[in-house]
Amino acid sequence: MNRCRLIRLFIGLTACGTCYDADAAAPRPNLILIMADDMRHDMLGVAGNRVIQTPHLDALAKDGTRFRNMFVTTSICTASRASVLTGLYERTHKYTFNSAKPISAKHWSQSYPVLLKQTGYRTEVIGKIGVAVENGGIKQGFDHFIDLEHKPYLQKQTDGSIKHLTDIEGDLANEFVNSCSDKQPFYLSLSFSAPHATDNAPEQYFWSEASNDLYRDTIFPIPKTMSDEFFQRQPKFLRESESRVRFHWRFDEPEKYQKMVRGYYRMITDIDRVVGRLRDTLKQRGLDQNTVIVFTSDNGNFLGERGFADKWYLYEPSVRVPLIIHDPRAATERRGQTIDAMSLNVDLTPTLLDLAGIPLPTGYQGQSLSPWLQGLKPANWRTDFFYEHLFEHPRIPKSEGVRTEKYAYIRWFEQQPLVEELYDHQADPDEAHNLVNDPKYSKTLEQLRQRTTALRDQYGGPFVSNLKPSK
Repeated sequence: MNRCRLIRLFIGLTACGTCYDADAAAPRPNLILIMADDMRHDMLGVAGNRVIQTPHLDALAKDGTRFRNMFVTTSICTASRASVLTGLYERTHKYTFNSAKPISAKHWSQSYPVLLKQTGYRTEVIGKIGVAVENGGIKQGFDHFIDLEHKPYLQKQTDGSIKHLTDIEGDLANEFVNSCSDKQPFYLSLSFSAPHATDNAPEQYFWSEASNDLYRDTIFPIPKTMSDEFFQRQPKFLRESESRVRFHWRFDEPEKYQKMVRGYYRMITDIDRVVGRLRDTLKQRGLDQNTVIVFTSDNGNFLGERGFADKWYLYEPSVRVPLIIHDPRAATERRGQTIDAMSLNVDLTPTLLDLAGIPLPTGYQGQSLSPWLQGLKPANWRTDFFYEHLFEHPRIPKSEGVRTEKYAYIRWFEQQPLVEELYDHQADPDEAHNLVNDPKYSKTLEQLRQRTTALRDQYGGPFVSNLKPSK
C-alpha cells in the first residue's frame, strides 16, 4: 500500500480526484510558492498597470492562470499567513500578532507543509514565514528554514558591497533549486519581505541598486479618495487610526507621496527580477517542465486611498491581491487564462495539496482551485466571503463583514454605537459612497448583516480576546 493511502487511513483524509499514486508513472510536480508582502492586486502589467515593470510576472501569467479576484480573509501578514498555511480562518486558527498561543499542533498537523513532507517532498522556507507553531512544530513541516524576516533590506557583504535582501533571498532560492534532485519532489516557500515598508525608518522604502533609475520621471496619480474632503467624512475612529498615523509617514506631502510610491514600485520590480532569475535556474536544471509556481501576496496595501497607509480593513486596496498559478503541465488551451471567480488565501492549502496529488483533510475552510486550472467550473462555487480583522491594537479598529461579487459590507463591531458601511463596488469602485442609510438598500443591508453573523458563527463565533497577558 502506498504512502498516500496510508495517510488517508491513519489521519482521516478524504479522497481527492487527483490524489498521487506512488505506483503511477507520472512524477509528482515540484511546488514553489512565492509570496510578496503588502503587494496589491493592481501592481502587475498584466493586470492593467501601464507604469509598473513586471515582465517576468507578466510572462508567468501569460503562460499560466491569473485569478483576477483573489482576496485575503484578514489583511495583516501574520494572521493571513497562518490562514495560507492551515486553510483556516483566523477565528478558527486563532493566530495573529500578540496571540496568547501559537498555531495549535492539531491545526499544524493538517497544514500543507506537514502533509507534503510526510508524503516525501523536500521542503524549505526562505525569507519570512511570520507564524509560530506549538511545540516548535515548524520543523515538522520544513526540512530547512532560512529565517530572514527581521533583516534590513540593505545588507553589507564580506567584500564591502551592499546587497538587497530581495536579491539575497533570490540567491538562496537558486542555491536550493540547484541542490535538488530530480528523484525527489520539492516544495519551496520563497517569502519576500518586499515591498513592505520599513516602518521605523524615515525613508520607508528601500530598493536594489539595479532599480535606481526606474520610474524616475513618472508622476503617480493621487487617488480620488485621498482628498481631505473625503477623509473628513469618515468616522472619527478611522480618522484617528494607525492608518492615518502611517499616512503621515509616507503620503502627506506631494513630493513625499511621489518618492514613496516610486520606492514601492521599485521594490516590486526587484521581486519581478528575482522571479525571472529563478525561472532561468529551473530551466537550466531541466526542472521547469515539472515545477508549478504560485505567486501571491499576504495582503494588499493603501497608497493613500481614503487618506490611509498600510492595510487592515475590508476595502479593495487592502484585501485584493495578485494570484498567478503557472503549471507547465497544463493543456495549451489553458495557458494565459484569466479566472474571475472569487479565490481566497485559505484556498492555497487545498490547491497545493491537490496539485501534489495528496488527499485533502476534512475541515479545510478553503476550496481547491485546481478545477479552474483545468478549465472546469465547479458547481456551487462561492459568490461571497467572510472578512475579519481581530488584531488587538488601540489604533486599529476591529471589523468583520462580507464581500460579495457586488457589495462590501463592513461592521465595526466594537464601536458604540455600532458603525456599519455598505458599498456597491461595481458602481462605485472607489467605495466612496456609504449606502447604509439609503432606504433603497435596506433589504441588501439586512441580508448582509445576517450573512456576516452566520459566517462569523460558522468559523468560530463572536470575538474573544486572544491577547497575551501583560507581565
